[in-house]
Amino acid sequence: MARFLVRRCLWGVVLLVLVSAATFAIFYLLPSADPAVLRAGRGATPQTIAAVRHDLGLDRPVTAQYWHFLTQLVLHFDLGYSYTSGAPVSSLIADGLPATISLAAGAIVVWLLVGIPLGILSALRPRSWFDRLAMGGALVALSAPVYWLGLVVLYLFADDIGRWPLLPGAGSYVGLTRDPWHWLTALVLPWLVLASTFAAIYARVLRTSLIETMQEDYVRTARAKGISERRVVLRHGVRNALGPLVTLLGLDVGVLLGGAVLTEAVFGIPGIGRLNYTAITTSDLPVIQGTVLLAALFIVVANIVVDVAYALLDPRVRLDG
Repeated sequence: MARFLVRRCLWGVVLLVLVSAATFAIFYLLPSADPAVLRAGRGATPQTIAAVRHDLGLDRPVTAQYWHFLTQLVLHFDLGYSYTSGAPVSSLIADGLPATISLAAGAIVVWLLVGIPLGILSALRPRSWFDRLAMGGALVALSAPVYWLGLVVLYLFADDIGRWPLLPGAGSYVGLTRDPWHWLTALVLPWLVLASTFAAIYARVLRTSLIETMQEDYVRTARAKGISERRVVLRHGVRNALGPLVTLLGLDVGVLLGGAVLTEAVFGIPGIGRLNYTAITTSDLPVIQGTVLLAALFIVVANIVVDVAYALLDPRVRLDG
């Protein structure tokens, strides 16, 4: 286990360095315009542009520029300075990260609680009325864009514009420590909207995987030994069928922690996704660069966790092999 973790962490570091190099090339070298102008944002004064050019060291060789960028990132977690908002990028990300974590964590709980039971029940009763209803509903959820579904639930249930006002609407998010009850109620609609598509995907994937698993020889052997059907399904069937979901979950968690842009924009949640959306609309490249690197970090870490979890679920996988 220790060798595996060391190996994967080293590969993760290599991947992050490659991502940082690609990000540096995109935001420093590829633009046809002056990178200092792009980094300063729209409406920047000549004095601001000159200050940016000096701070970035654009008169240095490219290798020296990248080395400075990398050392500042690694040693000081310095992601640059947003000249649009007038604050360090790292502080902007730190301010938005709790909201994104709250949104992602709640949505993950919802879609797992919904998607896994639906997938199991549909797999145990294939082509039944329940299976057809559940998979039909999953197909509808997959077909509904997140931004459209968000606007629909706001129109129906938001306490300001809803036809049946039940829950706080867009822009009502507050921090957990400030008001726990309002934090919870303000996130119910975003959780449901964000979880709808993922729950549908997980239900369909688990259904297919479990149907195939229940036809394996070791499942028939377990039944022949007289093991209860519930234990056969849960211990021998579901456990081995969860492999694809573990892989999906790791990738989805990494992506969501990097920012659920559409959901945060629709519901006015001040998280990483909304920060990135605002940065795109204002051409605030330092913020975009910082959120890209943050998303890459989350995805790399999530993949390491997935590899470990997959090996724990499936005894055929050997970490030290």
